[in-house]
Amino acid sequence: MADRKRHYGMDWLRIGAFALLILYHIGMYFVPWGWHVKSDPTIDWVAIPMLATNSWRLPLLFLVSGYASAALFAKLGGAGAFVRSRSARLLIPLLFGVIAVIPPQPWVELAGQHGYAQNFGHFWFNDYFRFGTLDGIILPTWQHLWFVVYLWVYTLIAALVIALVPGEARVQIADRAARLLGGRGLHVVPLALWLAIYAAFPTHRETHALVDDGPTHLHYLMPFAIGWLLRVRPILFAAVARQWRVALGIGLAAYGAVAAIEWHYPGAAPMPQAAHIAFAVARLAQGWATIVALIGIADRFANRDHPRRAMLAEAVFPFYIIHQTIIVVVGWWLLQGRVAALPAFLILVAATVAGCWAFYLGGRRIGWLRPLIGLQRRA
Repeated sequence: MADRKRHYGMDWLRIGAFALLILYHIGMYFVPWGWHVKSDPTIDWVAIPMLATNSWRLPLLFLVSGYASAALFAKLGGAGAFVRSRSARLLIPLLFGVIAVIPPQPWVELAGQHGYAQNFGHFWFNDYFRFGTLDGIILPTWQHLWFVVYLWVYTLIAALVIALVPGEARVQIADRAARLLGGRGLHVVPLALWLAIYAAFPTHRETHALVDDGPTHLHYLMPFAIGWLLRVRPILFAAVARQWRVALGIGLAAYGAVAAIEWHYPGAAPMPQAAHIAFAVARLAQGWATIVALIGIADRFANRDHPRRAMLAEAVFPFYIIHQTIIVVVGWWLLQGRVAALPAFLILVAATVAGCWAFYLGGRRIGWLRPLIGLQRRA
């Protein structure tokens, strides 16, 4: 690595993954999957390019978050300081988001899909903070900020492990895990864990509600832990360097299978059980192999700094907080105006990029607003 203290490739992975997340959520407006606002009509084939990232984008974000969390812990030097820092950085913008950023999303969904007749002002003042359900939608809600909640819980778990497991034992566990993942185990072990979770809970679907999402936690805790291990045992990057080309081939082949099944059974077309199982297994294989390949590519080609890297890395969290609300609101306006698919896509991309930059650049200049949008306070 060019810099043992900071791996710039992991920064670029985080930046790229969040950029893809924005495009993915724009795609949710068009694809025939359930979401807050949908184009009319939806477009079946959009599922094919979206499935190119569907299986790995969130596990990759948890992996790079695990890596960053381990780096922060090494800097702070204690579980207590680590928890305080993570809680302030994650929970303050989460609370701000739930109160001030998220509300337009459930209002649009209720108005467009449930016949809710009240305007947004009435909804925010009278219905949003009901701490109950309205037409099956839990209010208030964290919507896409579920990722922040889950990440905070995983950092608490990491801090608890650090506090309870003696240092020597932690060293031994990390050494054994690094040896286990040092060769072909880098492909086999994580995928085997994911397949075991799927075999144990084949009908589970992510709820993002925290308390009833156990299999999802198992699915995401694994990449979070491997990201942490990458930071404390950087020798693993050598294993990735040896394996990423093979992983890339596996990922592409698995995506071919995923895309073929989706093409054969588009949209809500009934799918036989065998196809369901093949789709799930191929999707898991695609997900982990692609993550290994992307880490290898980032380590080989992107582990270098750039004058814009620090700003882009800082902008990621504010972009994440605001982007989906922009997409949903603009999508609602486009739906009311019956805008065709191509101009709607271009408008959504332009409006989301412009809105995210405005949110970040405006908020970063105001001292008291910085923590609310996910930025550190200025010294």
